[in-house]
Amino acid sequence: MEETTEKSHKGLKKGLYLIPSAFTATNAALGFLSVIYSLRGFQANFVDQKLASEYFDYAAAAIGYAILCDILDGRIARMTKTTTEIGVQLDSLADVLTFGIAPVILLYSWGIGLVFPEGSQLYNLGLFVLFMYLMCGTFRLARFNIQATRPRVLMEGTVKTDKKNFIGLPIPPAAGLIAAIVHYTPTPLSSHAQAALYASLVMILVAILALLMVSTIRYSSFKTVGAGRNSLYLILIVAGIGMLIWLYSHYILIALAIGYVSHGLLWYLFNILISGAKNETDSMKPIAETSENETITER
Repeated sequence: MEETTEKSHKGLKKGLYLIPSAFTATNAALGFLSVIYSLRGFQANFVDQKLASEYFDYAAAAIGYAILCDILDGRIARMTKTTTEIGVQLDSLADVLTFGIAPVILLYSWGIGLVFPEGSQLYNLGLFVLFMYLMCGTFRLARFNIQATRPRVLMEGTVKTDKKNFIGLPIPPAAGLIAAIVHYTPTPLSSHAQAALYASLVMILVAILALLMVSTIRYSSFKTVGAGRNSLYLILIVAGIGMLIWLYSHYILIALAIGYVSHGLLWYLFNILISGAKNETDSMKPIAETSENETITER
């Protein structure tokens, strides 16, 4: 009986390792579907813009569901203590597809490829910006893997990481903002009167996201949220947000995406202002002390 019990426990433990990998595989599958739907939308735009809008919405939704899978696989791996090095690498490879390649194909099919004539300067600039987004996202994932497997300082000036924060904007929220924008207005940009202006603004946004991913700005990881007695409140908050997304997905998703992407940048600028004000106050102290000493000497 004891041997049977031990074998069942070992089998259960081995089975736990498959759960995070299953979510990672689902993540990759959703990224694959997003690419397919984007290509179908690009083709359908020349025949039926309404059908193209549906395909683009499906592509954006696939990225959104993939973000949920990406969150769950990490949390499940930490909860069950089944985190492995191959799991980290597999997760990053899936992220390159789902949050790197899929958003690039979506933006090209939904906007740039349909708005600007092929070979024009803006068309080539759009391709360059999309490529740099992909490269910055890939670099961001490679840096995260190195920091996760070797958390010590690798070179002089490398920022130390902690569990509460990410260094640089993670690629899933960057892709999430792109998907939220397309979900908010899935109609191809070519159908708008000011299509060139909107496509140019999208390129600027993508360039900003690329820079944020390779920056050293800290973004909250929320890994410690819900620990201990606060888990009940977390469940209530998640349930409330889930219901709001179900009812008002177009508005809530884009608000959440903008909120997360901007909170790290705003906090970074706030710290700069605070440190600048503090340095200015410190620099004024010696001047005040000198003037006071001079007054005493004169007396």
